[in-house]
Amino acid sequence: MGLFKKLWKGPEIDMEKSDVNKKKMRALFRQAVEEDERYRLIFGYTEDVSRFNYGFVHGSKTRIGNLIVGWNEDSETIVVVPTVPDLSGCGEPAYYRRAEIAKAYRNKYPTDAFVIYPDRRGYIGINAYDWLEDESLYVYVSQEEELEAFTSFFMNRFAKK
Repeated sequence: MGLFKKLWKGPEIDMEKSDVNKKKMRALFRQAVEEDERYRLIFGYTEDVSRFNYGFVHGSKTRIGNLIVGWNEDSETIVVVPTVPDLSGCGEPAYYRRAEIAKAYRNKYPTDAFVIYPDRRGYIGINAYDWLEDESLYVYVSQEEELEAFTSFFMNRFAKK
């Protein structure tokens, strides 16, 4: 068992496919958001399809909502753009400005999620990982550096209880 652990490194990340998807994400974000170049991007997903149901409306039967998440450190703003796993289209952006939210925090249980309460009526939980295997549900993208930067931004400049 110990030898198996040493030899098995897990699935290889396809950087070419990841880079293509990053370019598609940027193009969709550009369609939806003015001054898009001011935002860094990660891919995330949410189980809150009532708030972000673009994929559900456009033929996906999943209860997962795919999201392109942009953040701007200067304006302390997060913009969430719903999309579908093949990045063929997107919905309307939702803006979250630090000064306008009720609270925001990183939830470690039961999932690792960035949780934003824009008001007292509901919340959005953004789940984000370095990469995900199931391309029928999620966008395939490697984003370790971007995710680290977003986590730092969220925890140090955005989160509040």
